[in-house]
Amino acid sequence: MALGLKPANGTSYRQLVKIAGVKALPEASSLHVEANGAALPLAFGKDWVWGAGDAQAEHALDAPLVFVGYGIAAPEEGWDDFKGQDVKGKIVVMMVNDPQPTTDSSERFGGKALTYYGRWTYKFEEAQRRGAAGALLIHTDASASYGWSVIQNSWSGVERFQLAQGTPGTPMQGWITNDAALALFKAAGQDLDALRTAAERKDFTPVALNAKLAGAMKAAVRPVEQYNVAGIVPGTDPKLKDEVVIYSAHWDHLGKQGEGKDTIFNGAVDNASGTAALLAMAQAAMKSPAKRSQMFLWVAAEEQGLLGSAAYASDPLWPLEKTAANLNLDSLNWIGTARDVGTQGSERTDLGKMAEATAQAMRMRPAAAKPDLGGGYFRSDHFSFAKAGVPAFSITAGRDYVGSKEQLEKAAALQKTYAAKYHQVSDEYDPAWDLSGMTQQAQFTLNLGRMVADAPKMPQWRADDPFGAARKR
Repeated sequence: MALGLKPANGTSYRQLVKIAGVKALPEASSLHVEANGAALPLAFGKDWVWGAGDAQAEHALDAPLVFVGYGIAAPEEGWDDFKGQDVKGKIVVMMVNDPQPTTDSSERFGGKALTYYGRWTYKFEEAQRRGAAGALLIHTDASASYGWSVIQNSWSGVERFQLAQGTPGTPMQGWITNDAALALFKAAGQDLDALRTAAERKDFTPVALNAKLAGAMKAAVRPVEQYNVAGIVPGTDPKLKDEVVIYSAHWDHLGKQGEGKDTIFNGAVDNASGTAALLAMAQAAMKSPAKRSQMFLWVAAEEQGLLGSAAYASDPLWPLEKTAANLNLDSLNWIGTARDVGTQGSERTDLGKMAEATAQAMRMRPAAAKPDLGGGYFRSDHFSFAKAGVPAFSITAGRDYVGSKEQLEKAAALQKTYAAKYHQVSDEYDPAWDLSGMTQQAQFTLNLGRMVADAPKMPQWRADDPFGAARKR
């Protein structure tokens, strides 16, 4: 309000985001797997984990298990693991990651890079779209890119958060260790390794297991209310002002946890830096409006799974078909001025060429692209917009810093020290930071947004990009 931004939600700057905190109660549940009529000895936490994907406190399940390979339906790849088979009311058992490169198809899907089809979040979403009663993901260190302890810590004895509004997930969602999965398939009369090999081919078809998941699944559920915050700089062009460019940053971190002298997770870099940058950018945009309108959007609950941006995308304050682009900031460059800027993901749309032109005008260049092995494009708030068909990416720090040899050595040392502070209480403001890098990154983002806002046409997706289909619809 002090900056002069117009409220984005009627007369309010806030948008309610309804969240459910869900904690599995294995000690109060009787959920189990039966194969060939005999119960398998699976221990919660050690062998498998599960929870309610639809924020309901109790479910009675008695559903057959069916192995669906990678659980992927990708028309642009000519890939369909379901082959029209009805899995409604069943538990789909899936592998994570993408079909792996072969000697004759090394470029299928993303090659070595992870596509969204390989992300565990996609697997649960596809199961929900198919009407499955549940989804069980088979964990291996290689396919997940992390050990079982990561899954165990995230699902065992902790409250997990999900949207309580919009389309709910499947009633049951979970993971199972590789050893437990091998035992399950063997007891059900199948060879998991042989089925894995079959699932690498396009002609794979789902395999019904002589097994079922049955019993009562209970959870503690509590409602949580958070808010996105959004303000508008109206456009100046009589026609183009009906379209908007959205700049976003998440305002949340991990809150207050544990006991001891310092329990507050400040999130100074992640993402107070992006939050502050958006305020400065909004102030500058108010002084010099563009042809299209510009929205400055601070989203909630990013750290809990992009929940605030997902809530916005499902109930937008501006029509998505009239949203030209989303430019997201998540952790800014506190090292110092750089000769390059991170634009990875922009190449999926016309934003790539526009980002390159913006960098050149600032005597910079886009940072060299690296294979997206960890699926970074799918893990920040811009992705909620991309899934909805809006051209979007996150502007990240470059790697080619300006300075003397001594300054660069000091910068490298500072970067190493931050690695230990990530998602810790020690992510606090440090007077030693060089804020010129943050200013440069924010200015690049605003300049790029201005180019989009003044362009004759809205950016388009690359013809072969799967997220362009949502834009066409």
